[in-house]
Amino acid sequence: MDVKDFYFDLPQELIAQDPLEDRSASRLLVLDKNTGEMSHRGFRDILTLLKKGDCLVINDTKVIPARLFGVKEGTEAKIEVLLLKRKENDIWEVLVKPGKKAKPGTVIRFGDGLLVGKVIDVVEEGNRLIQFSYEGIFEEILDQLGQMPLPPYITHQLKDKDRYQTVYAKHEGSAAAPTAGLHFTKELLKQIEEMGVTIAHVTLHVGLGTFRPVKVENVQDHHMHSEFYVVEEEEAEKINRTKREGGRVICVGTTSCRTLESATGEDGILKAGSGWTDIFIYPGYRFKILDGLITNFHLPESTLVMLVSALAGREHILAAYEEAIRERYRFFSFGDAMFII
Repeated sequence: MDVKDFYFDLPQELIAQDPLEDRSASRLLVLDKNTGEMSHRGFRDILTLLKKGDCLVINDTKVIPARLFGVKEGTEAKIEVLLLKRKENDIWEVLVKPGKKAKPGTVIRFGDGLLVGKVIDVVEEGNRLIQFSYEGIFEEILDQLGQMPLPPYITHQLKDKDRYQTVYAKHEGSAAAPTAGLHFTKELLKQIEEMGVTIAHVTLHVGLGTFRPVKVENVQDHHMHSEFYVVEEEEAEKINRTKREGGRVICVGTTSCRTLESATGEDGILKAGSGWTDIFIYPGYRFKILDGLITNFHLPESTLVMLVSALAGREHILAAYEEAIRERYRFFSFGDAMFII
C-alpha cells in the first residue's frame, strides 16, 4: 500500500488558523461509511444524529504548555524545547531545536533560571533526555513559562490557551490536543446525555507522532510512536454494556478510537487497564468495537487519513475530502468536523 494513495491537494487557505468563537458553530460533513453518501450539517446537528442507547467515547487528556524557550548557559544561544514524555525524577524526553546546540552536558536556563534543564542523553530519532531542576511545583512553573504546542501548520498566536483544550480535559500529559473534542461545549454534552446517550471517558496522552509525517513509501513500513492510555473499569463497563444492548459505540477523535481498539480483545470486549500503545490502523484493519467516529479533517498522507480510510474506505474518504474542499470546509486542528457513521 503506497503512501501516495492517501494524497490530496489542499489549498493553503483552507487550513484553519484560529478557533471559532463558538466551539460548536463548526460545520459537520456526515459520511455513511457503507454507501459513501454525504450530507452537510452544522456541528450542533449531532443531537439529531446520535440515538438513545449510543455511547459517546471522549478522551479527557489535558494538553500541557509543553513548548519552552530558553538560553544555553555560557553562550546565551536561544534553544527551543518541546516536552514529549515524562520519564522519572524530573527527567523528560524532549525535542530540541537546534539539536546541535544541545549535546549531553548542555545546561539550558528558562525564565531567568526559574527552571534549569541539563541534557543527559541523546535517544531515538535525535530526541534528548533532559533533567530539570527548580524550586516549587513543576506544573506551576510550566504554566508560567510554557506555551501551548500548536501544530506546525498553525502560524497564528493563540490568544486563549483554553481554546486548544477540550472542555472536559482533566488528566495532564499531552503534547497535542485531541482536536475532534474541541467542537463540544458543556451545554452540548449535557443535551447529549439528556437524550439517553452514555458518555464514557478514556485517556490517551497524545504524543508528537500525531504531527510526524509518514516518510516511507510502503505504508506497512511506518512505525507509530507509543502513547500512554488508561481505561477505567467503570468506563469500560459503560462501553461493553452499550455493545451488549445493541447500541453504537461512537468515538470522538482518532485518539479515543485507538485507545479502544488497543484495549479490546478479539472477543470484542473492552478491557480496563493502562499501558502503552503504538497501534497503527490503516485499510485492511478490522475494527473490534468502534461503530462510528467524529473526527476533524486530516493532513494528506497522514496516519490519521489512513485510519479514517480503514473505517470508511479510501475511495469514500478521498471523495468526502474532495467535497469538503469544494465546499470550503476548514481543515485540521481548528477546522470543521466529520461524522463517519
